[in-house]
Amino acid sequence: MLPLPRLPLQAKGVRTTTLRSLGPDLSSSASYLFVRRSKQFGLPSRAILISSFSRRAQSTATQPPKIIASPDAPPNEPSSDRSDAQPLKTQEEDPAHVDWSKSFHGLSAEPFSKEAADVLMAPLSPDDVEIKPDGIIYLPEIKYRRILNRAFGPGGWGLAPRGDTIVTDKAVTREYALLAHGRLVSIARGEQDYFNKDGIPTASEGCKSNAMMRCCKDLGVASELWDPRFIRKWKAEYARDVFVEHQGTKKRTKIWLRKGDPVSYPYAEIKR
Repeated sequence: MLPLPRLPLQAKGVRTTTLRSLGPDLSSSASYLFVRRSKQFGLPSRAILISSFSRRAQSTATQPPKIIASPDAPPNEPSSDRSDAQPLKTQEEDPAHVDWSKSFHGLSAEPFSKEAADVLMAPLSPDDVEIKPDGIIYLPEIKYRRILNRAFGPGGWGLAPRGDTIVTDKAVTREYALLAHGRLVSIARGEQDYFNKDGIPTASEGCKSNAMMRCCKDLGVASELWDPRFIRKWKAEYARDVFVEHQGTKKRTKIWLRKGDPVSYPYAEIKR
């Protein structure tokens, strides 16, 4: 800014007037000095601006503050660093692109058809039930698959892994989700023992089948196997216990068999 010429305020014919006498609008800043020269000098009246930032500061203070949106955080969106966990999504717009390792799409959305429900919850045939040597009754895994195929059709159901396979010194375990008609039905963790490293692939397949059988409990498949009254009644009618001797170790023990089934190797029945 160029320096302003200094005028002698005490010169003759020159009269100074501050803006305080000119009204409230102009008297807000004392940095203006109105200098009026008398007509005898032949000069027009003019106002001289003395450098000051008071009016600029006042006008800036009256303006509303501007809000600058950060590029990292778009407006009207919650911050991404919130510690609150997001709610579980049960429905996605495109089921074809669902990540079944995390999603719960279709869970309890609606019941299956009556035809499918009748197949899933049909009474268990006693002839389909097997018994282990320790007395635990079970349904072979292939019969679970047949029930699912009759209820949903081949290709209408499947198992989706929900995590990595965990291999310990003696067992293989992994979590699976049972899906039917594009919906999640149940989640269960399967497990299977193995005795050497060569048996890990077979144990992995057994782990998958074990998870499927556990998931079928939520659909009511073979629910009688967990009913104590059914277990006692079935064992009394269709099973028998015998004392046997192990052919290798000569150890004697008691095992369970279906009535009519012979004792198989490595055991030999001990005659009473």
